[in-house]
Amino acid sequence: MALPVETFFLSPDAQGTLQSQIQQMIAQGILSGRFQRGEKLPSTRKLAVHLGVSRITVTIAYTELLANDYLMSKGRSGYYVSENAPSPPSFTASPDTLDAVDWTRAIGQRFSGGITPTKPADWSSYRYPFIYGQADQTLFDHANWRLCALQALGQRDFYPMTSDYYDQDDPQLIEFIARHTLPRRGISAAPDQILITMGAQNALWLTAQVLLTQRRRAALEDPCYHALRDILVQSRCHVTPVRVDHDGLPPEAIPPDTDVVFTTPSHQCPTNATMPMARRRELLTRAREIDALIVEDDYEFETSFLRPPSPALKSLDTDGRVIYVGSFSKSLFPGLRLGYLVGSAPFIREARALRASVLRHPPGHIQRTAAYFLSLGHYDALIRRMGNALHERRTLMEQTIDQHGLTVAGQGAHGGSSFWMRAPEDVDTHTLSNRLRSKGVLIEPGHSFFGGTEPPRNFYRLGYSSIPTNRIAGGMQALASELAIMA
Repeated sequence: MALPVETFFLSPDAQGTLQSQIQQMIAQGILSGRFQRGEKLPSTRKLAVHLGVSRITVTIAYTELLANDYLMSKGRSGYYVSENAPSPPSFTASPDTLDAVDWTRAIGQRFSGGITPTKPADWSSYRYPFIYGQADQTLFDHANWRLCALQALGQRDFYPMTSDYYDQDDPQLIEFIARHTLPRRGISAAPDQILITMGAQNALWLTAQVLLTQRRRAALEDPCYHALRDILVQSRCHVTPVRVDHDGLPPEAIPPDTDVVFTTPSHQCPTNATMPMARRRELLTRAREIDALIVEDDYEFETSFLRPPSPALKSLDTDGRVIYVGSFSKSLFPGLRLGYLVGSAPFIREARALRASVLRHPPGHIQRTAAYFLSLGHYDALIRRMGNALHERRTLMEQTIDQHGLTVAGQGAHGGSSFWMRAPEDVDTHTLSNRLRSKGVLIEPGHSFFGGTEPPRNFYRLGYSSIPTNRIAGGMQALASELAIMA
């Protein structure tokens, strides 16, 4: 494929003949690195039409560049950047070209500086990736997702694929969530109570922006999803971490001046604790007493392969004070970035307006593809296949953890895809993680899940959604050996 003809233009201030201007334009493109060796140039006819010059002028310019070894000719195929063309020069910017802006004063608000960790981009190249939340390509239904994407590209779906919904969403996806997904969690919602988001994190951000101000207080679990803590800190509200126990968030520990409570009752992040039904009712009662709202992040309920999940907290809510966050990114693949918010219509209306001002709506083609994948039954089939695989991996993980005498600090009562682990008190799992990488083992240090200036350093998380069953034993052996050396 030739370089786009639109990338070629003559400067109105250029000097010399048209032929020399074209030569200079192409030579500068090569010397600057914009045109790479071996790339094909537009034909002389196309470039002449685009620049508004005669074809012979372009041909002469190409011939001169050919003679100077900037270009090479491949017969009828056309002209290409020569393999012997001069390389773009490497240089260090001189002091007079450095950034002269004082960004410490220019930046009005800061959003960096959080402790959210980053996963290695090459995590799949490690032999033992005990990494949470990544897709396993051996389990994903590539074929049917591709067919649904092609169906969404068809003429019949031209409007939902290409239209600007402005602040609305794909009606087919909304209908499926309302009629199939939410009833499985005991939730009933009308279309104006549902909003599609760019994943659960976007849903949490929208919620924080709509509900919190600098004068309001948010209570969140400790430990918790680290990106949520970043979101709340950036919102400039007052934040109170509430230490969880083996049953999750204790309602009595929530401060009386709390305005919004963020919780993961079905599958606490990261300890995997499941909040009992009695405590869920206590939490709703506590919220009613202090007139607080509750944001329920119901992630990973689909991976309940041991027994059916408990009803969602929102299904028990009779006051309309629970806002529900769901996601398809966890169960399909993280790069999908597709989630949803469910709440009272006045709240959804404000969240919809905020979303529209930031990104209008998630891409229509992605929404329609997901709607087909869900409605045609491929999603349920995928969840069953994932559940069987995760059950097998969890069983083997439990056996090897017991075999090596490792300590489990928390595991999902209904299933899930990770173990929350505790190392000996004197082991820093950040150091442990770095040492394990050289052995091809990836784990997640746990300190970033905790609030405060001196979080515990001996917790870590082991995910098993991305590691093949036949590699679990080897990875656990390497982990146990390294722990023995450090303890």
